[in-house]
Amino acid sequence: MHIIYNVLLLLAAYRWGDWRNGEKYYPTILFIILCDFLHNFLSYDHQLWTFHEKMLQGLLPNHTIISLLIMFVGYPSTILIYLYKFFKTNSWWKRTAHFLFWVILYLSIEFIGFRTGYITYHNGWEFWHSIPFVFAMFIIIPLHHKNPRLAWGLAIGITTLILHYYGFSIDKMK
Repeated sequence: MHIIYNVLLLLAAYRWGDWRNGEKYYPTILFIILCDFLHNFLSYDHQLWTFHEKMLQGLLPNHTIISLLIMFVGYPSTILIYLYKFFKTNSWWKRTAHFLFWVILYLSIEFIGFRTGYITYHNGWEFWHSIPFVFAMFIIIPLHHKNPRLAWGLAIGITTLILHYYGFSIDKMK
């Protein structure tokens, strides 16, 4: 499932992404990848969710490999489409519709993954917790593109809240 999802995103980015101006989106792509790297690093011994692969387990044997696929294929593909289309219009309604499309798409994929066992939740996290998380992610992405310092501040604040709420303990980290 994870390979299919990422290949579809890559194909969509090929069709609708702004490849010609990819350097404009590069800092935001790196920002999202770094945020996910930090999430995986900080939650190594206290995961909130874990990715699994059933169909192509030989290619994607564990959570780390699946996360790397998402980081280096899924996120860049998403950002090349999302930011290009988001800033292409000045219409508040079109931006809101575009934002909601991506939130619903990501949440739908996650829900299907959860229901089919490709994603499991741990340490108090449930699918419903992903809803505000995905909303925040798709708000922070264009914010980072326009105001990186504010986006970093929000990302650090959200991370701190998640660490506190879900019982992460610095003394238990590796």
